Amino acid sequence: MKVKLTAEQKETLSYDDVAHMVLVAYEKKMKIQDLFKYVIKAMGLPEEEFTNGIGDFFELLLTDKRFIMLENGFWDLKINHSTRIILEEDEDDDLEIISDTDKEETLEEDDKEINYDEEKVEDDEKEDGLEDLVIINEDDEDNDML
Repeated sequence: MKVKLTAEQKETLSYDDVAHMVLVAYEKKMKIQDLFKYVIKAMGLPEEEFTNGIGDFFELLLTDKRFIMLENGFWDLKINHSTRIILEEDEDDDLEIISDTDKEETLEEDDKEINYDEEKVEDDEKEDGLEDLVIINEDDEDNDML
C-alpha cells in the first residue's frame, strides 16, 4: 500500500481527501470500488465500511470538483484530464443568413403576435385611490408664501 496515514490523519481526513491522496500516489485512474477499498485500508477501517459507505463515497466524488468520472466506471483527478469541447454540426442543420431588413420584419411580426397589454387593461380600470391627488407647481407654491 502506497498511502500511509498517521493516526491524526485517519481521524481528521475525509474519504474524498484520502481518495485524492490515493489517486496521486498510484498515478492512474481507478474504478470506484477499488478506490474506496484503498481508502478504507489507508484509514484502517473495517471491511464492513465498504458496503455501508460506498453510496456516500460515490456522492462525495460526484460533488468534489477535484475528481472526474470517466467512461466504464473509472474515476481520476480532474487535473489529469484536459477539458475538450467538441462541437458537432448535423448535416441537416444549415446556417441561415438574415439581412438587417429581414430582422426588422421578423421583429415586427413577433410584436404583432404578442400582446403585452392584455392583463394591463384590467389594471387600468381599477381605481388606485389617486383621483383626489392635486399636483402643485413649485413656482406657484413659492408665490403663495410671499
